[in-house]
Amino acid sequence: MFFVDTIEVAGLGNRSYLAGGGRTAVVVDPPRDIDRVIAAAARRGVRISHVVETHVHNDYVTGGLELARITGAAYLVPAAARVSYTRVPVHDGDRHEIDAVAGLVLRAIATPGHTPHHTSYALEENGTAVAVFTGGSLLIGTVGRPDLVEPRLTEDLARAQHTSAHRLATELPDEATVLPTHGFGSFCSAGQSAGAPTTIGQEKASNAALTRDVDGFVADLLAGLDDIPAYYAHMGPANAAGPAPLDLTPPALADADEIAGRLAAGEWVVDLRNRIAFAEGHVAGSLNFEAEGQLATYLAWLVPWGRPVTLLAESAAQLAEAQRELARVGIDRPAAAAVGEPSRWTREGEAPTSFPRATFADLAEHPGDGIVVLDVRRDSERASGRVAGSVHIPVHTLRDRLHEVPDGRVWVHCAGGVRAAIAASLLDAAGRDVVAVDDRFESAEKAGLTVRTP
Repeated sequence: MFFVDTIEVAGLGNRSYLAGGGRTAVVVDPPRDIDRVIAAAARRGVRISHVVETHVHNDYVTGGLELARITGAAYLVPAAARVSYTRVPVHDGDRHEIDAVAGLVLRAIATPGHTPHHTSYALEENGTAVAVFTGGSLLIGTVGRPDLVEPRLTEDLARAQHTSAHRLATELPDEATVLPTHGFGSFCSAGQSAGAPTTIGQEKASNAALTRDVDGFVADLLAGLDDIPAYYAHMGPANAAGPAPLDLTPPALADADEIAGRLAAGEWVVDLRNRIAFAEGHVAGSLNFEAEGQLATYLAWLVPWGRPVTLLAESAAQLAEAQRELARVGIDRPAAAAVGEPSRWTREGEAPTSFPRATFADLAEHPGDGIVVLDVRRDSERASGRVAGSVHIPVHTLRDRLHEVPDGRVWVHCAGGVRAAIAASLLDAAGRDVVAVDDRFESAEKAGLTVRTP
């Protein structure tokens, strides 16, 4: 008998896996916070004998090196990956025994495409593949994007994705479970998919990589590629060099004077509370990145890399979880932190500031001169429909393009409200008169606004 436990990394849209028998287990693509993995192994009562990477990751800092060091496990990394630490180099066809009693063996299958060295691992029970850990190769209904390594390689890697998907479909039984790392909101995925379990047989029937000819598949894949988060540029080098051990000890607490001083020095003070609470009252100059949702993705994407970050949280638990999530993308140590509410974070004689929230129906009632409608969605989202006359600056570029926002009161919207809140806080910190449209974009046309499509 064997088991596979999924370790969700929801904020980044990824999954890691613990798989094994009654005694020993393998960990696939572990997150930076390895205590969760160790706890999962303890619940199973198994020893971690192997830690494997499907590829050098571009979207998060791995915990693999540290997990292998702590547990004494063999650390398996594709042989062609350029790394600076000692590991067990994995070649196509290599087999590693995971649990002899359970008859479990891990077989390496070269599946280039997401990266040139990408490797999938088939979990075999008594010689039959029962599952395959596909990393960024064959995902649920899609594949990993091929454009994260080097622009000149993108088309070749896209074609390699098609070939690799077909290799998996040919070599593995239809019943084998497909267990990808990416595809649940990760920007490493070429398309977003549901998280429901899938098999090789199901993917044969529905995955474009397995149902389309290579030219049609590649053309559609390349046409659908979205923006790449800026922080990705730092993840690959960190993983290749070997990440430092994680430190999740609480940051130093800051009082109102220190918070003001950090703002004056140009540091980022990030308020983790929900966007409703932030709009109602916040420290002037602070920025709103909700703790719930894709905190790490958007904060790491927007913050100037290496800029000190102070976190403001409503509770110690919220602060600790945010610190954990940010460490997964290399924002290791907050410069300082504070817990409570804005009245405790502002100096004596100062008051929290605020800005209004609205819906698209409210916007429809305020047409005319002096109104700027700012759309902060990505290009791919705007292509499917836009409010007539709106200005378009994607939120991940807004920090450096604030000067492009026309004069007037700015009504800022996205697809659902979270990114509009981020953008509104950036504009508010810059001294602009702003209204955060906290509404679904689907409501815009229903509210009477003119929505244009290409």
